[in-house]
Amino acid sequence: MLSCLLNQFKNYTDLNVLPGDLAFSLCLRFGELARKVWNPGNFKNHVSPHEMVQCVVKVSKKRFMLEKQKDPIEFLSWFLNNLHLALNLDKKRKVLIVKRTFQGKLKTSSRKVPMTDDPKEKKELLKTPEYATTEAIQPFYFLTLDVPSPPLFMDPMGFNIIPQIALLELLCRYNGVQEKEYKTYKDYFIKRFIIIKLPKYLILHVKRFSHNYFFDEKNPTIVNFPLKGLDLSGYLHPGYRTDAKSSIYNLISNVFIDQEAGTGDKINYCIHLLHKPTSKWYLVRDIRVTEIMPPMVSLSESYIQIWEQQEINS
Repeated sequence: MLSCLLNQFKNYTDLNVLPGDLAFSLCLRFGELARKVWNPGNFKNHVSPHEMVQCVVKVSKKRFMLEKQKDPIEFLSWFLNNLHLALNLDKKRKVLIVKRTFQGKLKTSSRKVPMTDDPKEKKELLKTPEYATTEAIQPFYFLTLDVPSPPLFMDPMGFNIIPQIALLELLCRYNGVQEKEYKTYKDYFIKRFIIIKLPKYLILHVKRFSHNYFFDEKNPTIVNFPLKGLDLSGYLHPGYRTDAKSSIYNLISNVFIDQEAGTGDKINYCIHLLHKPTSKWYLVRDIRVTEIMPPMVSLSESYIQIWEQQEINS
């Protein structure tokens, strides 16, 4: 995840925050790592992230450790939030670079559903304020995309066909029309989402894992997506489209699940990175970096994607 952020995160080459706080070291180490990566005189093989990793272990109070692999989206959410908090230790001087770079906004419409089968009683309940539709503005650092469950049965030829779905179809969750059900132990809600502000860098999280008391199940569905020209104008609120700098995005980073044959349930995460000056894609697996063909990026089990907002004149 640090490689994905550093692929475009040049703004952190000069960090100036208050010392004396544990969170200060997070900014300091990340700034040092960014300067090392973007220093044209350094040999990239000699750029060590170990100081940064040890700092993460310390600041997170061993929530993220070298010995145990954690969910990348969990780390990304923690890192962006803590980096923003650390940059704003000084109340007199606000540093909003994390919010300006990654934060967008959603408009959420929610309504409570009566838990009764009596039509007359249900009609009366819908007239009360408790069951009225409420709207709220919700900031986000990333958008979660729910992948439909794979088929339970094999095809007639006896093969397990890996299903495929388009990224734009998953994004329909945020078009303001599609409804999603949410249940608690006593209440039942229906919510709708629509984007009102697009960030400069859009992070998409493809939710592939479902958890239960016994094991984690991975959804192998392939998400089809373009590498350039992702148009999100259809998911942006009509009243806010004139305020958007651009609704076209190009992919710059792709975190995917690499489950090699014979490894059982072991999950490895690798990344695809775009080198913008040459428009070449590279596969980063641990410390091994190899060039790959662009079509191979969209064939992977994508898990986290980072999209860059395209300039209007480009």
